[in-house]
Amino acid sequence: MFWFLFCIFLAACLAAGVTGGLFAPGPWYRSLDKPWFTPPDWVFPVTWMVLYICIATAGARVAMLEGNGVAMAFWALQIAFNGLWTPVFFGLKNIRLGMAIVSLLWLSVLCGILAMWSLDMIAALLFVPYLIWVSIAAALNAGVWRLNPEVARHPPPVPS
Repeated sequence: MFWFLFCIFLAACLAAGVTGGLFAPGPWYRSLDKPWFTPPDWVFPVTWMVLYICIATAGARVAMLEGNGVAMAFWALQIAFNGLWTPVFFGLKNIRLGMAIVSLLWLSVLCGILAMWSLDMIAALLFVPYLIWVSIAAALNAGVWRLNPEVARHPPPVPS
């Protein structure tokens, strides 16, 4: 049963991750000023693959437990915000709305850790690297906003 659930949760993670391919950073993002701590491009897919395996494992572990409703609700909420950030930030080129979404993502990951902790400490610990990475992502989003205030205030029009 665990492996079946793991595959379902991994599919959900990969579906959220597909947005990275559909809404790639592109020339707009490359033209922005970025914080000094911006990782090289290759770090992102590697990190996300590892994190998605951890996120799926945590979800599968908790899904098999009694009293998992709150933890599963936060799991679903975090994967929704995860999949939403890329189309908003890179697709709509909306830095401020991206900051709001990554903030809600951070909060939902933290609440997920807290909800999982009493059910399965290992599952909760599997979310800790995710919280660290989302913290870095939020700092990057905030840094891009700070370094590009005019672009953040006036996102370019999205071609239809």
